[in-house]
Amino acid sequence: MKFKEPGIPTGISNRHVHLSQEDLEVLFGRGYELTPIKDLGQPGQYACQETVIIVGPKGAIEKVRILGPVRKETQIEISRTDAFKLGVKPPVRDSGLLEGTPGITIVGPKGAVVKEKGVIIAKRHIHMTPEDAEKYSVSDKDLVAVYCKSNDRELIFKDVLVRVSPKYALEFHVDTDEGNAAMLNNGDLVWIVEEF
Repeated sequence: MKFKEPGIPTGISNRHVHLSQEDLEVLFGRGYELTPIKDLGQPGQYACQETVIIVGPKGAIEKVRILGPVRKETQIEISRTDAFKLGVKPPVRDSGLLEGTPGITIVGPKGAVVKEKGVIIAKRHIHMTPEDAEKYSVSDKDLVAVYCKSNDRELIFKDVLVRVSPKYALEFHVDTDEGNAAMLNNGDLVWIVEEF
């Protein structure tokens, strides 16, 4: 097997919520602004102090972190394990593609919103700049295979979406289920497979 160098750092994505300003104000009060506590791997993205409860037909998950900044449309990203607990069946989707997705109830300290759609399992992907894409000989929306190796396990993820923008930083994103399956930690390097 042949790999493209250099390795790409991993970012494990825990369950989280992206809120619209309208939903943020229902949940936390009129004129409310998010409180950043930690910058994330992608420029301009941050974890917030605020958390919510997400409620599905079969259960609820508390202390779900909100990520900022606010977005045009509310999106809830969970793992398949979370989906079982909540009793929902979200599709694997690229961020922002919310048509045909299940809804959920989000509960905050000042109110609740019932979303008719917006729950997804995020498609595993690599963020990169145009310069990175040139270096790895890939293009935006390409699907690639990624090789992961920890001390205890080797694994290849196929159908990894390449996302290219000058606003991105180089990072491979998987959810907690996938990260645990590969025994990956934040910052671990993975490699795009050039040939099997």
